[in-house]
Amino acid sequence: MPSDPLARRDDAALAAEIAAIAGDYLCSLRDRQELSGKALGAAGDEGANQRIIEMLRRERPDDAILSEECADVGHRASARRVWIVDPLDGTREYGEGRDDWAVHVALALDGIAAIGAVALPSLGTVVRSDEPSPLPAAGDPLRMVVSRTRPAKEAVAVAEALGAVLVPMGSAGAKAMAVVRGQADIYLHSGGQYEWDNAAPVAVASAFGLYCARLDGSPMRYNSADPSLGDFLICRAELADLVNNAMEKTTPHS
Repeated sequence: MPSDPLARRDDAALAAEIAAIAGDYLCSLRDRQELSGKALGAAGDEGANQRIIEMLRRERPDDAILSEECADVGHRASARRVWIVDPLDGTREYGEGRDDWAVHVALALDGIAAIGAVALPSLGTVVRSDEPSPLPAAGDPLRMVVSRTRPAKEAVAVAEALGAVLVPMGSAGAKAMAVVRGQADIYLHSGGQYEWDNAAPVAVASAFGLYCARLDGSPMRYNSADPSLGDFLICRAELADLVNNAMEKTTPHS
């Protein structure tokens, strides 16, 4: 990690600024009502990615970039500083005119998602790793965010074991920020993702004091040669043992 606290602050401010600019572009594009559905999603992905890459190359020319929407920028495999971005997380939700989509901008330092910003443009907010705030009280009953179209059977089983209420939602960023913002308590994912889907959400959630780990308990590591990162648990820290125990009891063993 950078030894200079000001350098870390500058990176965090840059991440938030870039996420906000990309989010404003996406809202403007959708508001023009010239496109809809898949065509709108594709145009949004391309345009937001172009803006993010241009800003990062201008402001951090020596850093590598991993994006969902383009080839790697820089020597990513050997880089200590790698920006991991998803220009439009929740393309389907965006194209359908929903609110549960996001823009992810994260900086991985030596494989750790250390800095991040998740813009929720339809809600007019950017949640930042450098501006953590106390978490609201946990729900009673507990609330678990799941995919609105294909809830993972593992998550559903754990929710049933805990007596938790399912909260269907779109993008990964929207789900993770629901836990950060106190709208949910648990986000358990087992259906396959990539680093750009969760790097910024994990950076933000970790900064807010949430538990973030793979389902086997290992830490979340980034900038791997293979960017797939298929499972994780993000939840309130005081619930981690409870959720992990429920997973153990509900997971079939051979």
